[in-house]
Amino acid sequence: MAEYQRGQVETLSSRLHEPPDRLIAIFGPRQSGKTTAVRQALQAVPHEHRYIAIDQPQTAESASPVSPLQLSDRYPAVHSQTQRDVGWLVEIWTDARQSAWESNNGFVLVLDEIQKIEGWSDAVKGLWDADRADNCPLHVVIMGSAPLLMQSGLTESLLGRFEPIQFTHWAYSEMSETFGYSLDQYIYFGGYPGAAAHIQDPQRWIAYVKESLIEPNIERDVLSMTRVDKPALLRRLFKLGAVFSGQVLSYTKLLGQLHDAGNTTTLARYLGLLSDAGLLTGLDNHTTRRMSAKASIPKLNVLNTALMSAMTGYSFDEARADRSLWGRMVESTVGAHLVNTASPTTSVKYWRQAPFEVDFVLSRGPHTVAVEVKSGKMPLGLRGLEEFENRFRPRRSILVAESGVPLAEFLSHPADHWINTP
Repeated sequence: MAEYQRGQVETLSSRLHEPPDRLIAIFGPRQSGKTTAVRQALQAVPHEHRYIAIDQPQTAESASPVSPLQLSDRYPAVHSQTQRDVGWLVEIWTDARQSAWESNNGFVLVLDEIQKIEGWSDAVKGLWDADRADNCPLHVVIMGSAPLLMQSGLTESLLGRFEPIQFTHWAYSEMSETFGYSLDQYIYFGGYPGAAAHIQDPQRWIAYVKESLIEPNIERDVLSMTRVDKPALLRRLFKLGAVFSGQVLSYTKLLGQLHDAGNTTTLARYLGLLSDAGLLTGLDNHTTRRMSAKASIPKLNVLNTALMSAMTGYSFDEARADRSLWGRMVESTVGAHLVNTASPTTSVKYWRQAPFEVDFVLSRGPHTVAVEVKSGKMPLGLRGLEEFENRFRPRRSILVAESGVPLAEFLSHPADHWINTP
């Protein structure tokens, strides 16, 4: 079977065929296919290239399948240097620059996990500006798994100098096409391609998700890259949020569940960090009034349902047999899909005005779309949707259910599709 290619591969290949007028910045959560996509794009262009994974041992550099050039042949000091700092980055870049001038086919330098280098963005700014002044034919691709840090460094120092290509968790259509997932399997096992090989062994699958996905994500992409005064609180928040995904819990109630004497502002910040890392988000309540983080009541939603399944400890069959849990998993699947596929100008929220509630609300400019999810065969009532329509006059209302838009069909379209289609 041919290797699956995500849509970003074609975008990256196209950009590499153009003159290098901007850096290419690739970011997204772990195991969303960034490295594989870069490798596939490099294979589709005639350019020579150098791929460097900054967070791996230097011996892995020379062994990389997409690193045909040996820097140590011409710059021994570069390969022997153990401290990967700005000085090391300058040497790497200088060598790539020389290779670009000498190559007849173009040259691409790929720096994976660049956020691991302190002060990387200012150094890259200077190097890139020098290349543009000389019209150097060097393409540079920078990659990272920590969106918060990547975007911070990019927007602070490199504004206007980069083009972002964002990766999100794999969609149902991708997992179905590549691994043969059924809809129920996608709801439970989520969109991690690396975990697909273990779904027939429940304990091994859960261990893989916890040890190879969750822990590295929290430790390496959140705690090691951002100041977190209470790391234990952040970890407990993730575990609690994954288990209660699909539910609305105030920060005060969350603190009570977490048995911590912290404050709601800290909790809101930690939830933001988990969201930026592609783990867990807190959706805001749709309202026309501005609300502070302390006053808002978030609706928790995992950004990949594999996280919810692993943290609840329910097996696939047990989860499907529990109607309450399965209903929240279906709802969380829809929420994750909407957040992962929404454009930067589209917000994903929920709406609650007791006793009425709507599962999700999409907003972009003057347009809103209400989305209600029903996992049972027969919806028991749509009073929340009706009340929302009376109050807000949305562009459209969608019932995700067998009697409305089937779940598989809903998951086959990005969030903005439902706003763009009257």
